[in-house]
Amino acid sequence: MKILIIDDDPSVTDLLRLILAPTLAEIQHACDGEQGSGLVREFKPDIVLLDYMLPGIDGLETTRQIRKITKAPILILSVLDDPLTLAKALDAGADEYLIKPVSRGVLIAQINNLVRRYSEKSVDHSPLKVSWQTALQ
Repeated sequence: MKILIIDDDPSVTDLLRLILAPTLAEIQHACDGEQGSGLVREFKPDIVLLDYMLPGIDGLETTRQIRKITKAPILILSVLDDPLTLAKALDAGADEYLIKPVSRGVLIAQINNLVRRYSEKSVDHSPLKVSWQTALQ
């Protein structure tokens, strides 16, 4: 699994790396939204862990930019415990919003859940379209 962490706080990034180490995930880190959007293109993560309050381009705009690049799940981690903020994040394209601090177990479960849902969506379950002309060839 490839995880991109976008957070300007090195202590949070270090803690997330420590929490995620047992998962054997490949982890990349960006300090701001602009760098994070660039890494999404290069790294092609399976999931993005995004801090809501970033310097420069904020978490909402970063979410919008990432959503233009990929359909990979975006999990926002924030200290803001406000329903309006949560609603704005989800409307911008985030898949989940967790309030810091979050327990290790809940974080890993949410990551696994989002990646599982995303990978299930990548399989095309639509009905086959066969015309009588192609069926006879």
